[in-house]
Amino acid sequence: MSKFHAPEKSIFICTGSKCGKRGGKDMCKTLKHHIKDADLKDTIEIVRIECTDRCKFAPILSIQPANIWLKEYEERDALRILKLAIDGQAEG
Repeated sequence: MSKFHAPEKSIFICTGSKCGKRGGKDMCKTLKHHIKDADLKDTIEIVRIECTDRCKFAPILSIQPANIWLKEYEERDALRILKLAIDGQAEG
């Protein structure tokens, strides 16, 4: 058994049927692009998940380990979401 490097922080993005159609898939692509451009690949990873069972709030994402859950975001919120993941704190 051996270890492997895992980033300190993860953003779990639902790309299930409702979330995917309402922006989840686009947000995955956008955040991956911003993380690559900012050279944060060793700090933050994007994880696509199939369903959070919170479809009425679609799209949904979760920033861990800060346990921040966001709903009904838009692609234009990508940089704010990335900053939130880096800072690890939700704004009032």
